[in-house]
Amino acid sequence: MSGPRGWALVTGASSGIGLELARCAGADGYNLILSGRNLGALEDLAREIEGTTGVSARPCPADLSQPGAAQDLWTRAQALADGPIHVLINNAGLGSHGLFATGAAGEAREDEVIAVNITAATQLMRLAIEEMRARGAGRILNVASAAAFMPGPNMAVYHASKSYFLSLSEAVASELSDTEITITALCPGATRTAFFERADTGTTWLMKLTPMPSAQSVARAGWKGCMKGRRIVVTGWDNKIFTFMPRLAPRALVTALTGWFLRRAG
Repeated sequence: MSGPRGWALVTGASSGIGLELARCAGADGYNLILSGRNLGALEDLAREIEGTTGVSARPCPADLSQPGAAQDLWTRAQALADGPIHVLINNAGLGSHGLFATGAAGEAREDEVIAVNITAATQLMRLAIEEMRARGAGRILNVASAAAFMPGPNMAVYHASKSYFLSLSEAVASELSDTEITITALCPGATRTAFFERADTGTTWLMKLTPMPSAQSVARAGWKGCMKGRRIVVTGWDNKIFTFMPRLAPRALVTALTGWFLRRAG
């Protein structure tokens, strides 16, 4: 079995937005390398996608918080594909909740956030671009966040990591503007996935007051934007307003308001 459009590597494909992005890529004719921590979930998804689309889907588990994991994943993905990776969906991400200043979020957890959201994501992007430049074309979809547009007290490291990822995506997209390589930053707001529970934010005002779209709708918007070569995709009109606000309001006010949303309700 082979997809007519080549191979896509999807990180964080075990659940949530990554899983739905893998479905989008498979439905669009791409063979898939599915990466994440949960091998069982990856195997289930691979069987599902192969059964519904006819493309090839191969599990490739990885823990991107570990040193050298990004290079190891890329090497194994190339071997599984037995050819070039045409699309990188750089989706794997972690979050942590708690005051940075008091260590409430946990130093070990915040180090993992940095390792996955910044270090591994950057390394995979670099490896993908190196191959794509040699081939002359390719697409990268970096899953950032609406959090990238503002500081986030109570989730300081997470917000900072997504700001970095958005900035990197925009800068490198500009560097590659004279090539056939495109980089898209997907910036969703709160979405109905298990991410926020794993990040221990389930009881915050953000989760109680913010309408949350499905992972499927977010993934479809991101995939469509990626295929069109758009540099930034912000999903939902509420998030478009929210991410535009820092351009108009004093930054201290935006930071304080974001910190309130990220406080525990009650």
